[in-house]
Amino acid sequence: MTARAEALAPASTKLTPNRIKIELLAGLTVALALVPEAVAFAFVAGVNPLVGLYAAFFVGLITACIGGRPGMISGATGALAVVMVSLVAQHGVEYLFATVVLMGLIQIAVGALKWGKFIRMVPHPVMLGFVNGLAIVIFLAQLGQFKVPDGAGGLTWMAGSELYLMLGLVALTMAVIWFLPRLTTAFPAPLAGILVVSALALGFGLDTRSVGDLASISGGLPQFHIPMVPLNLETLQIILPYAVILAAIGLIESLLTLNLVADMTNTKGGASKECMAQGTANIVTGFFGGMGGCAMIGQSMINVKSGARTRISGIAAALFLLSFILFASSLIEQIPVAALVGVMFMVVIGTFAWTSLKIMHKIPMTDAIVMIIVTGVTVYADLAVAVVVGVIISALAYAWNAASRISARIGTSKEGWKVYRLSGPLFFGSTTGFTDLFDPQNDPEDVVVDFIDSRVVDHSGLEVIDALASKYEAAGKRLHLRHLSPDCKKLLAKAGNMVEVSVLEDPDYEIAVDYGHKFDEAQKAG
Repeated sequence: MTARAEALAPASTKLTPNRIKIELLAGLTVALALVPEAVAFAFVAGVNPLVGLYAAFFVGLITACIGGRPGMISGATGALAVVMVSLVAQHGVEYLFATVVLMGLIQIAVGALKWGKFIRMVPHPVMLGFVNGLAIVIFLAQLGQFKVPDGAGGLTWMAGSELYLMLGLVALTMAVIWFLPRLTTAFPAPLAGILVVSALALGFGLDTRSVGDLASISGGLPQFHIPMVPLNLETLQIILPYAVILAAIGLIESLLTLNLVADMTNTKGGASKECMAQGTANIVTGFFGGMGGCAMIGQSMINVKSGARTRISGIAAALFLLSFILFASSLIEQIPVAALVGVMFMVVIGTFAWTSLKIMHKIPMTDAIVMIIVTGVTVYADLAVAVVVGVIISALAYAWNAASRISARIGTSKEGWKVYRLSGPLFFGSTTGFTDLFDPQNDPEDVVVDFIDSRVVDHSGLEVIDALASKYEAAGKRLHLRHLSPDCKKLLAKAGNMVEVSVLEDPDYEIAVDYGHKFDEAQKAG
């Protein structure tokens, strides 16, 4: 992610008039970009556009106030919408609201248990795959704006002058966003791009699609509403699976985005705090007729690259969005869709980790494969599946690599005992290699296994030690363990009589019996 450092030099967060101006303008830019996204995701989920807009307002406002990462933007997302669609189709929107409330409760539980810290288990290649996959998803989502109704209830691609005008306005928006920062950083480039293209389209009466062509965003204040579902076990059986999946996807996307924004701004974020904020936001939005949401990487990138570094921008974005719904819908509906598509295309360019393509041939093959797989699964399935798959593949690759690293230097002690000084972890993957190191039939009566450069990791390690001890016992010989780390001793203590060996302990490793002096001699003799 260091490749994106161009926007991301640390900025002062002292609340000067200039800082407040930057935060408010960034919030306005984000709010404008949230409108078509929220409407589009509401359509994906099969609900009224206001359901998506209310979710963007509540989730965005609450997470901006109490979330773990100032500057991060949350709202209705496509990753959640694709899961919701089947629930809405089969059971109706009231079940969706109940599911969102339960989703929030699950997320609060994860935060209370501090499970958010496990996001650190996600390897860097998985993070790169996540970023690249979401960049592609954002890009593909914008392609839908190049389709128009065909008169038969379907959609068809634009053609002719309509297409050329759309492409021209998109290109103009991108050009403004690209070149304006080279002239001044006093005004957010994405907002400037939207204003320039909107003024051009309205001033010349250009016949291009606007936000109002997607759906009306006019509405009133959201009303408190208890989901109208039966409070029984059958309802729980229906909504629980969806709630678990939505909670997992929402937290994974939020925590990965949190890490990304924290890395870009050279700051730290609170994972558990973000879990609590996401849960609280979803409970509230479920009771106010919203579809729920999570962190949005695209809007977060817009916010950060517009210069925002505090909670003000996120709060302002949510309040601007509500004001659009209540008072300014007629104005917002006139904004050309092309301007917002151009903004999102620039988000795609800024989000994609282009350096990952350059380093592909320099990093281990396993990491490159993980990155590609996570990217593909993010695009064709969903984020949660992609991250789980990536972590599993990375873990298996690590286990395979670690399994091949167990070895032993062989020597003799002053007492004439044969010493195997192990190197590498002893766990389920390395048990075969461990066993192959020893020769019970030809070894002397006393054999020492020295773990000074090794450790017993799991139950499989205990089992293979037990099996090795049995072989030496059958041959009338004794096996001793030396230099066990405290955690290894704990494992052996738990095993009780299962491990039939004597443990030679040295209180101070620095005054251990000196049997290393013959290692080089033994190896030369061998």
